[in-house]
Amino acid sequence: MEQEKLLQILTGLRRSILWIITALVAATIGAYFLSGRILAALQNHLHQELAFFSVAEPFMALIKLSFAISIFALVPFIMVMLWRAVATPFGLTRKTGLVFVLTGMLLFYAGAAFCYFVTLPFGVQFLLGYQTAHVKAAISLDRFLTFCFVFILAFGAMFELPLGMVFCARIGLCGASFFQRYRRYAILMVTIVAAIATPTPDVFNMMLMAVPLYALYELGIVALRIMGD
Repeated sequence: MEQEKLLQILTGLRRSILWIITALVAATIGAYFLSGRILAALQNHLHQELAFFSVAEPFMALIKLSFAISIFALVPFIMVMLWRAVATPFGLTRKTGLVFVLTGMLLFYAGAAFCYFVTLPFGVQFLLGYQTAHVKAAISLDRFLTFCFVFILAFGAMFELPLGMVFCARIGLCGASFFQRYRRYAILMVTIVAAIATPTPDVFNMMLMAVPLYALYELGIVALRIMGD
């Protein structure tokens, strides 16, 4: 029975991943025409010109940017596809799926917005503060875009923590008592993740990530208590 369920999940995931890849390719092509505007918005955090160090770098950087935009835009679709892959094997209802998708969207976009408006500006200015009269920054277009979107997408993904906790409870993996019992380890893990995820080594920026992430952990516990899991 367990093998049958696992096979059903893997089959569903395979189909969902194929749909996601197809959608990402199509969305990347469409997003290319918006990439210039998005680049200008990101460059507002930098307050200086970007440089490129190979002939193909501007084109390839905009392709990467378009791909990142497509991921950001297709989060609702991706969540629906992933939900469809696991809903039937675990006997989850359509109503639960609607709540899962809507909550996942809100959490992801909240995390991405928090990074863009709070963490990223502080991080960029902190790192640029290492410039001196004799050392000036010549920032690569490709590396700057990669830097921005890795952190924006990472923050969005990490803000899904409460949803992941609720999902684990729904499939019978663990409940509120488990997360309460291991709260001390959660604090340690949150600190480690924040230290890795933040773009700067200073404590202030690390706390900008750690505090919301731990608050989300507690929010997940509260949600599980309300749901009775």
